[in-house]
Amino acid sequence: MKISIITVTLNSEKTIRDTLNSVISQTYKKIEHIIVDGGSNDETIKILKKYKNNKSKFFIKKNFGIYKSINYGIKKSSGDYICILNSDDIFQSNNIIQNLAKIFSKNKKIDIFLGNVAY
Repeated sequence: MKISIITVTLNSEKTIRDTLNSVISQTYKKIEHIIVDGGSNDETIKILKKYKNNKSKFFIKKNFGIYKSINYGIKKSSGDYICILNSDDIFQSNNIIQNLAKIFSKNKKIDIFLGNVAY
C-alpha cells in the first residue's frame, strides 16, 4: 500500500528542512511526498530542490492558496491513502507512517484518520 504525503509551502525556509527530514526518515518506504509551493520568495524553493529525490514531486503554483494547493497535490498523488503534513510540522517518530499502514491494512473500512498534535 502506498501513502501519499501532501505538503503545501509558502516562504517556509525556517521550517521546511525539519518537515522534509521527518518524511525522509520514515521507516515505511512506500511513500510519495508531494510538495506544492505557492510561489515562495525566500530560500524555500532552493531547499526543496536540494532535497528532491525519487519519492518526491515538487510543483510551484503561485497564488493557489492553501486549499487549492492541497487539492492539486491530491490530484497529483498516486497513493492509496493521503496524509497532509504542513510545512512547519513533523512526524512525532520515524514509525508513524509504518504504524498507520498497519492500521489501514487491518481496517479496510477506514475513510479518514485524524492524529493528535503536540506542541
